[in-house]
Amino acid sequence: MTGFFVDETVNIDEYVENVYSDNKYEVETFTSRFRVKAKQSQSLANNYWDNLLGSDFLKTLTSGISQYVNRDLKRVRIDPSVGETKIKQKADSCQNSNSSLFLKLPRADELPQKQKSFTWLVKRAFDWLAALTILIVISPVMMALAATIAFTSSGPILFSQWRVGEGGKMFKIIKFRSMVTNADQLHAQVMAGQTGLHKCEDDPRVTAVGRWMRKYSLDELPQLFNVLRGEMSLVGPRPWALYDALRISGNAKRRLNSLPGVTGAWQVSARSTMLDIDAVTECDLSYLRTWSLWSDLKILLMTVPKVLSGFGAC
Repeated sequence: MTGFFVDETVNIDEYVENVYSDNKYEVETFTSRFRVKAKQSQSLANNYWDNLLGSDFLKTLTSGISQYVNRDLKRVRIDPSVGETKIKQKADSCQNSNSSLFLKLPRADELPQKQKSFTWLVKRAFDWLAALTILIVISPVMMALAATIAFTSSGPILFSQWRVGEGGKMFKIIKFRSMVTNADQLHAQVMAGQTGLHKCEDDPRVTAVGRWMRKYSLDELPQLFNVLRGEMSLVGPRPWALYDALRISGNAKRRLNSLPGVTGAWQVSARSTMLDIDAVTECDLSYLRTWSLWSDLKILLMTVPKVLSGFGAC
């Protein structure tokens, strides 16, 4: 049995499954205060943590003061192979404890923030200022859309869903709700047999108002808040939903390291006309390899007429 922790990243599943196979302690009990670096080849006996942590710590656990022992757990990394359901559960758990969940991904050396760090900082500053300005200008439109959603269907006005962000970090994307409230429960039934991206032109879960918003990408306006929070850019690769992201094969998963965008090369060039996962992934990787501020500006300028025309609506 082997296991190791690196810096501030806690590989919880690797510890529980490989170091302490009988799962005697709950995953959340291991914090940076008690972190131990062990060589990958080191074998740990089942009583290792008993001896290391001592009886006082174990008494604390049994007394139920869980907030004390997990308060400084900041980053958790998980292998994508554990599956969508487990990743969502871990993401919810991390959110409740104010920590972050990251997918374990291949390295992506072609990321622009690594190749052109100063230019990337200019892009991020522009993202924040532009998103704030746009939100102020279109706030009356967003309030009108919110009222329309509230009056035409039951359920929340906004919809949030776990997506894969920069460095594999899980974040919740924000959109106007365009589907019925139990859409997630119906997902497998509607998308059964779909081999490409999970987008369906005649999706029965979409409401009448939602279909109209989707045609002009109005449901995506709240993503500007994700930009302000640093979770997205105005321009970047598509923000992958988990059920699509986990189907990317092999080293192509490195694409998930990128900062996702509200619009991007795929959205303005293909959208619903290109749903093959490998093709969309290559489109995004090509954008990353050739990225420049000028290419982002061109995509932004192309986005406006595409949105107004309802290009590739689905």
